Amino acid sequence: MIDPAWVSGLSALLFIIGLIGVFTRKNAIIVLMCIELMLNAANMQFAAAAVHHGDATGWVYALFAIAIAASEVAIGLAIFLAVYGKHETITLDDINVLSN
Repeated sequence: MIDPAWVSGLSALLFIIGLIGVFTRKNAIIVLMCIELMLNAANMQFAAAAVHHGDATGWVYALFAIAIAASEVAIGLAIFLAVYGKHETITLDDINVLSN
């Protein structure tokens, strides 16, 4: 069995990569993918904790997080399509939605 410390380290690394991507990227689709990477890192940590403690609660949390992530992607892509229809770009620096 894999040591939970290694899994925690991997999930922390994935979360940090996603966080850096959210703060440095300008394309909205890439930012959404980085947010998904962060959510999957949290799911990995939930699953590792569930295995380490022998409890199914972590698996249930991971399942709910996956469902929330799927709805977040659907809503995010719908918003991006609406913004693209109005501004003809999804680059976050070029869009100032509050001024229009």
